[in-house]
Amino acid sequence: MRRHRHWRIAVLLPALMLLVGAAEASARDFDVERVETRLEEGTFLMDANIRYAFSERALEALENGVPLTVEVHIRVRPADAWIWQESLVDLRLRYRIRYKPLSERYLVSQLPGERGRTYVTRDAALAALGEIRDLALLRSERLEPDTAYEVQLRVSLDIEELPLPLRPIAYLYPSWKQSSKWTKWPLTP
Repeated sequence: MRRHRHWRIAVLLPALMLLVGAAEASARDFDVERVETRLEEGTFLMDANIRYAFSERALEALENGVPLTVEVHIRVRPADAWIWQESLVDLRLRYRIRYKPLSERYLVSQLPGERGRTYVTRDAALAALGEIRDLALLRSERLEPDTAYEVQLRVSLDIEELPLPLRPIAYLYPSWKQSSKWTKWPLTP
């Protein structure tokens, strides 16, 4: 009887640790919290809020002057589209957050380019990084009448933009492979 109990503990404990580790990892990933679209002068515009919960390793690198680049992948497709069907819109927006130690400020910029806005705190910079406002998606004439469309959005940390010496570490550690799942939101005027 005693041996049977030890066997159960030996099997259940690693499984429990795996579940806790997976929950911890998913709690630190990115999350698309809200996407809203509106029609203005024949063009669909999009606003989105994204929550970036960078891992401790990524935040440590940021604090030491390593810029972090995120990619926001946006697609507009018919709601019932098959996976191989072409998207009406397929955008990849890239944003960078970096810490400037001399000025003790965070810079958030859209790439390409280095111009952006500066923030005093990391929390303010991360909040600004997660706000997309008035993004032009497509003209309303491109949509078929009586067809439901959706905006699909996914966000990921681009480890290819890390400094070369840091990339092998980023490939090996799961804490660097951060992304959101694909989220789907109705395209509504």
